[in-house]
Amino acid sequence: MKELELTPAPAAEPAGGPPRPRRTPRVHYGWIVVAVSLVVLIGSAGFRSTPSLMMDALHNEFGWSRATISSAVSVNLALYGLTAPFAAALMDRFGVRPVVVCALLTISTGAGLTMLMTHPWQLILCWGVLVGLGSGSMAGAFATTISGRWFEARQGLVTGVLTAAGAAGNLVFMPVLAALVERHGWRTAVVVVSLCATAVAVPVLLLMREHPADVGQLPYGATSAPPPPATDGSAVARSLRVLRGALRVRAFWLLAGSFAICGATTVGLVGTHFIPAAHDHGMPVTTGASLLALIGVFDVAGTIASGWFTDRFEPVRLLVVYYALRGLSLACLPALFGESLRPPILAFVIFYGLDWVATVPPTVALCRRHFGPDAPIVFGWVLAAHQVGAAAVAGLAGLARDSFGDYDSTWYAAGALCAVAVGCCLALRRAGTGGAGAPV
Repeated sequence: MKELELTPAPAAEPAGGPPRPRRTPRVHYGWIVVAVSLVVLIGSAGFRSTPSLMMDALHNEFGWSRATISSAVSVNLALYGLTAPFAAALMDRFGVRPVVVCALLTISTGAGLTMLMTHPWQLILCWGVLVGLGSGSMAGAFATTISGRWFEARQGLVTGVLTAAGAAGNLVFMPVLAALVERHGWRTAVVVVSLCATAVAVPVLLLMREHPADVGQLPYGATSAPPPPATDGSAVARSLRVLRGALRVRAFWLLAGSFAICGATTVGLVGTHFIPAAHDHGMPVTTGASLLALIGVFDVAGTIASGWFTDRFEPVRLLVVYYALRGLSLACLPALFGESLRPPILAFVIFYGLDWVATVPPTVALCRRHFGPDAPIVFGWVLAAHQVGAAAVAGLAGLARDSFGDYDSTWYAAGALCAVAVGCCLALRRAGTGGAGAPV
């Protein structure tokens, strides 16, 4: 009869023998979380870039000016940066899974409602506000939170892989959505975006977990359990409190300043004005667009490699090298443009693509070094500076083109800005490495 007795719970195991050891899983669950996060970030990048594909279609159907349509994109970019620090605090307060699911459903709602719009303010509300808030909730702070919670080793590599998902999202979605807009109209494209955003929420609900302890594991490469994140008080209040503390730290200003230049010399300048600048030199628009897409291809490889380097080399030195090489390539760009594809412009595309967002993994590593557990929120504010720099230079470069008749001065100015970023990074070496950094 003894064999028929129920096995007691682990907490009440008989003293007659040692507890049965738990079998170690072959794959750390952190890699499953990374795979789910990768799908989320690829989708988020593709969803956010859709309005640029619909610009001509909306102009032809509603008669709205391109400036009006672009205003929705501007609101989207601004909220994309400003939402990140608050989203990081919300993830600490309520969990990653509910925040990401709500963000995806917000994108789905914003995209779907555009089917009913008849006025420009509705476009700004749907794509500017709703899609901007949703995609901003899954910006760089999300990748920082995942890599920080689930990994102690390989943090740089994981950050690089998740950051590269942005470029991969454009490569996956842009051709498909462009074909849908051209063949079936913009409404078909937004329906696809809405359905895909809803579909991506399913693996998040099924597979995403908050902490390694939820599946009985430690962070990858860790030997002891980390302290739980702060969850007291309002997420908004915590984000602002972290910002107030960071503003008193010299390292924050240096990181934010250099990352603002990163945004200015990538999304703001090259991402916005590379195609018209190439066209000014006689290159067809389709060829310029293909070159910009090719930059995205090499961006994926460069960002993943940068994450690998960040795990092995000093992040400050990496940033110095990245900004110096970027500045040199931008200063040489005016001499490389031509009417057709030539080896020099192809060399620029490869070289610059490898450097596009390679700055993200070492910048995240430095946020962790100087701000400890608050690093995801601090990086969210640093990312906001990145978007502000991008928005400012996107407008200024257009003014320079109207004033001088070409973009040459903007490329030279971008090279000079990269030299300033190099100076900021060198100053970081003297900013201290403690949890709070060195005061201003």
